[in-house]
Amino acid sequence: SPNRLMLSSCIPVHTCLSSWCRMNQIDCRLVTCILSVSLARANGNSFAHRGELRQAKRIVVKLGSAVVTRGDECGLALGRLASVVEQVAMLQNQGREMMIVTSGAVAFGKQRLRHEILLSQSVRQALHSGQNQLKDMSVPVLEARACAAAGQSGLMALYEAMFTQYSTCTAQVLVTNLDFHDDQKRQNLNSTLQELLRMNIVPIINTNDAVVPPPEPNSDLQGVISIKDNDSLAARLAVEMKADLLIALSDVEGLYDSPPESDDAKLIDIFYPGDQQSITYGTKSRVGLGGMEAKKQVGNSNSLRVSHLYPQVKAALWALQGGTSVVIANGTHPKVTGHVITDIVEGKKVGTFFSEVKPAGPTVEQQTEMARNSGRTLAALHPDQRGVIICHLADLLVEKKEEILAANKTDMDLAANAGQLSSALLNRLSLSPAKLNSLAIGLRQIAVASQDSVGRVLRRTRVAHNLELEQITVPIGVLLVIFEARPDCLPQVSALAIASGNALLAKGGKEAANTNRVLHELTQEALDIHGVKEAVQLVSTREEVEDLCRLDKMIDLIIPRGSSELVRNIQRAAKSIPVLGHSEGICHIYVDSEAAIDKVIKIVRDSKCDYPAACNAMETLLVHRDILRTTLFDQIIDMLRTERVKIHAGPRFASYLTFSPSEVKSLRTEYGDLECCIEVVDSMQEAIDHIHRYGSSHTDVIVTENEDTAEQFLQQLDSACVFWNASSRFADGYRFGLGAEVGISTARIHARGPVGLEGLLTTKWVLRGDGHTAADFSEHGTLKYLHENLPVTQPQPRQMTAQRED
Repeated sequence: SPNRLMLSSCIPVHTCLSSWCRMNQIDCRLVTCILSVSLARANGNSFAHRGELRQAKRIVVKLGSAVVTRGDECGLALGRLASVVEQVAMLQNQGREMMIVTSGAVAFGKQRLRHEILLSQSVRQALHSGQNQLKDMSVPVLEARACAAAGQSGLMALYEAMFTQYSTCTAQVLVTNLDFHDDQKRQNLNSTLQELLRMNIVPIINTNDAVVPPPEPNSDLQGVISIKDNDSLAARLAVEMKADLLIALSDVEGLYDSPPESDDAKLIDIFYPGDQQSITYGTKSRVGLGGMEAKKQVGNSNSLRVSHLYPQVKAALWALQGGTSVVIANGTHPKVTGHVITDIVEGKKVGTFFSEVKPAGPTVEQQTEMARNSGRTLAALHPDQRGVIICHLADLLVEKKEEILAANKTDMDLAANAGQLSSALLNRLSLSPAKLNSLAIGLRQIAVASQDSVGRVLRRTRVAHNLELEQITVPIGVLLVIFEARPDCLPQVSALAIASGNALLAKGGKEAANTNRVLHELTQEALDIHGVKEAVQLVSTREEVEDLCRLDKMIDLIIPRGSSELVRNIQRAAKSIPVLGHSEGICHIYVDSEAAIDKVIKIVRDSKCDYPAACNAMETLLVHRDILRTTLFDQIIDMLRTERVKIHAGPRFASYLTFSPSEVKSLRTEYGDLECCIEVVDSMQEAIDHIHRYGSSHTDVIVTENEDTAEQFLQQLDSACVFWNASSRFADGYRFGLGAEVGISTARIHARGPVGLEGLLTTKWVLRGDGHTAADFSEHGTLKYLHENLPVTQPQPRQMTAQRED
């Protein structure tokens, strides 16, 4: 139910929740989450996590002066204002109750009064001088209350005109501090706002700056915040109206862990008031009474002393204590203004989220920092030491298999009860003793391959006498691997990261949460042998993938392992971080006119039926026209029917048949199940053209006995993997002898095909000289370039120091 309280009221009393969920075909975990959120909100508690902000029904948006006004503080920022209105109207039309606390009346009035004064002065000067040339005119200092009085009506008219474009009605409400101190006035205000919200009207609220007295210092009553500015007004209003969320927008990003102007300052994602730490509150806003103090330290007391903070933070903490969640964010940044409000409501990491629940464990930013620091130590280890870590992890997979399989059974039972995973995904989620043994064998292969990976010399050049250049392999840095319901991926990518000296941030699917937890604990146990336990981190918080993809200053490479939809979403979200992977696995098998019957049947069956959900499974079968209506073709069809493969006919294949299977909707389809498309081509060249047009450059196969035809196919086809008389299922790091893979890449640069250890390395150049300068090689210099290629000799392991490319 969209309404959380409606859901809690529709479950009969004394009914078993799990039974009720099964009866109504609802995910029990989802219901439990919604009911817990409902109970928390009913008891007046704020949301504990960003993800719960999606449940916010009543929202107050506070617009600071810096958001509403132009940079010259004279007039309104119409573009930003229009963007805010659009977002508020969209949320209102979704069924939420939106309220706006706005600044801007003073700035709008200042613009109007300045215009009137200048116009009046110019007219008087023209009448008195009788000349067209006017003297320099100066504008007197304008009193704020007069500006507010002149600007209120114009500001409201502007809001009304903008909201009308979205068929949304607005109403203006002006308040002062007295309206909250007088019980009758406060009740009247509450009643008015409740009625406006009931009629689907957006109240636009502001302090009546035309009559408001100057704020008195330390005038807060016990447990009550005084209305001194729009920050305190928004907080008081949010609590009075029992709002779920207060979004405070200004020109500051939020709370920092150090002075914001320092190079290492980091924005605090979640602020827990009970933390005993020093906090920096960003830069003071350029306009308005709100803003945040440039630097304010919090004492080492058990509770935050809000009376010492500037209005925005103080108001946020007061609202939080009153049961309203708060997010402070920048509403002036041109790249995010158009979606900052909706991003916050969707639970994305924007600004600083105030929470009364202390975050469990480190944040993902802290995890990344720990992984990077520990990863540098990992990269500097002796190759034998990295190999020992991997071998110990392989041993643990076998020794602790009972513990691993017990956790996996828990995940399988939860997934089966939820009923949301297909049979193919359930197969991926499942582990067995055979799978664990196979994983252990692959890890030991990686351990052997890691001996000469990091620090390997690829090229040596004598640039000049006593000036030698080397190109050596180094780790990429911090890897983010995102995988869905496939827990076997965790030890594989961990071993590859360890072997290549990379730090790893692993984000697994929630379906395998218990299995991933056990496997990660074993990985850290193996790493702890040489004191690099933190080099592999498991992200188990409520981080959204899109938020992880924004950590462009901390993550060097993203590797998605999962559905094509997951990969595409990551590729869209990761604008500044390279993504290694493929969005689709549309693999083809071309059966040539000179193909052998026995090979065709074996290869097609294995490619399609061995593991239909794999990205290297056959999706389209291309057959040469000459084998139609032959014994070979009949045997192919019989085999597919026996294996219960659903056949879709391509356009040309359908034209040959009187009664054809269902015609394919698209020739560019990855079925991921016991389904495939059959299409007819006239030649090998036409098969290549078809694959280039409809394929995904993953893995494609030719079956033929003609060596010349096969070689042309292998040379001309532009795919990551091209096979002759072999199943497409061989496109796998383990089968290639790489030990394991982090994925299969269809990219054109860096790494292509199954990406193993080599694909997780980059290079750097090392130059050793003896006081050389570029001037020595100038026209009048004494040295000349030699650029001689030298034999590549690898350094002895004891002398090898692996370094990271940052």
